[in-house]
Amino acid sequence: MLETSSRLLALLALLQSRPAWPGSELAERLGVSGRTIRKDIDRLRELGYPIEAVRGPTGCYRMGAGAKLPPLLLDDEEAVAVAIGLRAGHGVAGIEDSAARALTKLEQVLPHRLRRQVTAVHEAVSEGPANTGTNVADPVVDAAVLATIAAAIRDLELLRFDYRAPDREDDTPQRNDTLAPFGDWPVLVEPYRLVSWERHWYLVARGTETGEWHTYRVDWISLRMATNRRFTTAPFPGGDYTSFVLRDVATAGWKVHARITVLAPAQDVLARINPAVGVVEAVAESTSVLVTGGDSLEIIAVYVGMLGLDFHVTEPPGLVEHIRTLGERYLRAAG
Repeated sequence: MLETSSRLLALLALLQSRPAWPGSELAERLGVSGRTIRKDIDRLRELGYPIEAVRGPTGCYRMGAGAKLPPLLLDDEEAVAVAIGLRAGHGVAGIEDSAARALTKLEQVLPHRLRRQVTAVHEAVSEGPANTGTNVADPVVDAAVLATIAAAIRDLELLRFDYRAPDREDDTPQRNDTLAPFGDWPVLVEPYRLVSWERHWYLVARGTETGEWHTYRVDWISLRMATNRRFTTAPFPGGDYTSFVLRDVATAGWKVHARITVLAPAQDVLARINPAVGVVEAVAESTSVLVTGGDSLEIIAVYVGMLGLDFHVTEPPGLVEHIRTLGERYLRAAG
């Protein structure tokens, strides 16, 4: 039994290593007869592996897209989540080739319905530029939510959801007119694009009633029932979804926001920040304002201290208090 199981695993590895294998070559590689190969292929099929047989002079065996995934490996949701992760490869450098090989093997056995979901996410997503900063905690986004949004983008289907930031700070400044507002009512939009940046996912969508374009953080979205209503696409202003999202995130896309007066020219501030995490406004020759944000006041307090420039903060009050606390702590640390 152990010998048979090992041979089945070796056979499966060979079938996944290239598109097609003649039965005689498989038999030679495994040191068994052609009859044994046929029996082993039947065993793998019984286990749910979609192996196709091509008959004729150039006959061969190959992995196909079957009706179900191999048992004891991945269920439908896990398969979609893994495939999305392999396509995106967020946050890990140097794994591009390995991820591509793993994705190829996975997609060889993905049923058509699941492969279609994964492809929809891939085609609907844009990625923002890399950022040298780090987040204290990554937001949790359900892969099923991403798949549903991507399918709505693909099928031009109106999307309905509730939108609210969890544990939103009371002293957060009001949002501007471009970033999606919060409310206690369901949102109905035309979905156009998903943008991934710094482990956050954003949806670019157009309001059905106002025709205005907004950015929505996906981890703040609670999907409602499918609308099954189609829409006709409208031209996107500017044509660059990623820049649109990054601009909104920099000015009003975080859980908390701040306007910080920096005692330095605007060009000096711009040279020290990633343009995606803040907007710099020139006030005078040697003074500028940095509009930025984060998922907590603590993050903003630490971030602004890393600019290496003198600055002044008057609001929100919570940020002033965090900076005062940090300043006292650093003074104590320096004796």
